[in-house]
Amino acid sequence: MLKKLNDFLAGLPMTIVAGIFLLFDLVPHVMEEFGGRAVQLPFLPFDPAWVTIVISGIPLLYLAVWRIIHNPGISKISSALLICIAMFAAIAIGDLFAAGEVVFIMAIGALLEEATTNRAKKGLKNLIRLAPVKGRRIKDGKEELIPAEEIRQGDVLRILPGETVPVDGTILSGETSVDQSVMTGESLPVDKGAGEEVFCGTVNRFGSIDISATKVGADTSLQKLIRMVQDAENKQAPMQRIADRAASWLVPVALLIAVCAYVFTGNIVTAVTVLVVFCPCALVLATPTAIMAAIGQATKHGVIIKSGEALEKMGKVDTIAFDKTGTLTCGRLDVSDVISFDETVSETELLTLAASAEAKSEHPLGKAIVAYAREKEVPLTESAAFRMTAGKGVFAEVDHRRLLCGNEKFLREKEVLTDSRVQAALERLRAQGKASVLIAEDRKCIGIIALSDVLRPEAKDMVSRLSAMHTRTVLLTGDHQKTADYFARQAGISEVRAELLPEEKVQSIEKLQAENHRVCMIGDGVNDAPALKTADVSVAMGSMGSDIAVEAAEVALMSDDISKIPYLKRLSNATVQTIKASITLSMCINFVAIVLSLMEVLTPTTGALVHNAGSCFVVLIAALLYDRKFE
Repeated sequence: MLKKLNDFLAGLPMTIVAGIFLLFDLVPHVMEEFGGRAVQLPFLPFDPAWVTIVISGIPLLYLAVWRIIHNPGISKISSALLICIAMFAAIAIGDLFAAGEVVFIMAIGALLEEATTNRAKKGLKNLIRLAPVKGRRIKDGKEELIPAEEIRQGDVLRILPGETVPVDGTILSGETSVDQSVMTGESLPVDKGAGEEVFCGTVNRFGSIDISATKVGADTSLQKLIRMVQDAENKQAPMQRIADRAASWLVPVALLIAVCAYVFTGNIVTAVTVLVVFCPCALVLATPTAIMAAIGQATKHGVIIKSGEALEKMGKVDTIAFDKTGTLTCGRLDVSDVISFDETVSETELLTLAASAEAKSEHPLGKAIVAYAREKEVPLTESAAFRMTAGKGVFAEVDHRRLLCGNEKFLREKEVLTDSRVQAALERLRAQGKASVLIAEDRKCIGIIALSDVLRPEAKDMVSRLSAMHTRTVLLTGDHQKTADYFARQAGISEVRAELLPEEKVQSIEKLQAENHRVCMIGDGVNDAPALKTADVSVAMGSMGSDIAVEAAEVALMSDDISKIPYLKRLSNATVQTIKASITLSMCINFVAIVLSLMEVLTPTTGALVHNAGSCFVVLIAALLYDRKFE
C-alpha cells in the first residue's frame, strides 16, 4: 500500500501539481524577502508549499529510509537522506518554501533520470516466442503431432518444409536446406543431409527430413540462447547516481558545517541555510539533463539511445566487435561473378540459361539469380520438366537444352565432371566468401554464377575513423572462416573470429573484457542478442535487424548507417565532459552559497533561489549539447 502511494506521488502528474503549488508560494515569499508585504493567497487557507512538501517529500523520505534499511555499508547514506534533513530543518524554522523547493528539484531529477534509463523488456518475450510448441513424432510407423515438451531424447521426428525444428537433432534421412540464421547469423541457408546436425528454432526451408532428437527441453540450443539473454540481463546492475556516490561525504560535511555555523553564530537560520544550499540538486540534475540533450541530439541523426548508462560507457569503449551479416554487410545476396567455361556461351547467355532454369526455384540463390537477370533486363525463357532436389540444385529444360544448376555435390551425383579450370575458379570464389551455383549441360560444366553478400560502402571508412580514435575493431561471426576473412580484409579489420555459435560470441566478448577492454558489440540478428547483452555497450541495426536484437541493445541505428558509430563515440565523450563541467559548476555555486550563508547574506529562501539558479545553469549547459556539431 505504501509502495503504491509512493509511486503515485512520484509520478509526473503529481509532480506537476507540486510544481504549481510551489509557484503559488514563490511570489509572496519573494516580495516579503525583498522588502515588500507578504501576500496571502485568498483561495488557500494554508501555505501552498505544504502541498509540494507532501507530494515530493514523501517519496524522498521513503527512498531515504529504504536505503538506510536495505543498502549495505556506506551506501546507506544517500542524497535523499541529505535532502530530507534539509527539508525537516527548513520546516522546523518555518521556511516552507525552502523545504518545498529542495524536494521538488529532487523529484524533477528523479523523473528525468527515469525517463532516460527505462528500457523495454519485449526482446526476451519475442525470443521465447521463437521456441516451437509442437513437433511431429514418428512412432510405430504413425505420425503424431505432440507438444514440444513431450519430445524425449531418441524420438524420431519429421520436419516438413517451412516448419521450425522443435529440438536439436541429427538427420536420419532426407536432404534439405536449413535457415539457421537464428543461431549463427549466416545469410545463406545451409544444405543438410543424413548424419548432419540441426538446431532447435531453425527453419527447414525445402525438403522433408526425419531427425533423431539429441537435445530436448532446456538442453536445446534455443533454450540455452534464451537463458544467456536472461543471465546477461540479470548481471547488469544499474549504475549508482553521481549524487548518491557523493552523498557518503556530502552528508557528514554538510552536517558538520551546519553545526559549526550554529555554534559560532548562534543562529539556527544560518545552519538551516547551509543545509539548503548544500543540497546536491544541481548535482542530481547534471547527469539526466545532459543525457536527455545527448539523446535528443542523437535522435536527430537517426541514432536511438535507450540508456543514459550507454552514453557514459561508450565514451570509455576501446574495442568494438562487429557481427558480419547485416552489420558490416547489407545482408542481401547479389550476383558478383558470371563465369563461362564454354567459348560458345557468352556470359549474358549463361545468365539467361541459369535464370530461366531457376525461375521456378524457391531457393534463395536461385531467386537472387533471377532477380539479377531481371534487373539487367535479360530475357527469360519458360522452362520445362522442372525438378528440384532439396539442398542440392535443380534440373530444367530451357530451349530444349537440358540444364543442371546446383552445387558441386549435385553435379557429381549426376556424373558431371569438373576440370581443373572449374576447380580453380571454385577455390578462388570460396576464398572470397562467395556462394557458387554451377551450370552444366550434357555432363559438362559450362559456367559458374557466384553470389555474395555486399560490404556496406561506408564500412571501410568507418573502421579507419575508429582506428584513428585508437579503438580496436574485431569481427565476430557465425560465417565460415574464409568468408569472414574476405570481408574483414575489405573493411580493414585485422582481428577475425569466425564460425561462432551464440555462446561462443559471448565467450569471445567475456575474454576481451577479462583483458580489461571495454567492449561495444554491434549486431542485428537474434543470435547476437546474448552477445549484445554481455557487452559493456550494445548497438543494433534498427531498420533491418531483428526485434530481439533491437530490444536487447542499448542503442539502435535506425538508418543502418554504421558510419554513425564514430559519431556515437564522440557524442558520448562530449556528454561525459558536459556532465563533469556541470558538476564542477554546481559545486562552485554551492561553495559560494555556503560562504554567503555563513556570512548571513543568504536566508533559507534566498538560498533556495540561488540553489535554483545553479540548477538552471546546469540545464542550460546541457541544452548546448543538443545543437553541437560532431563532424
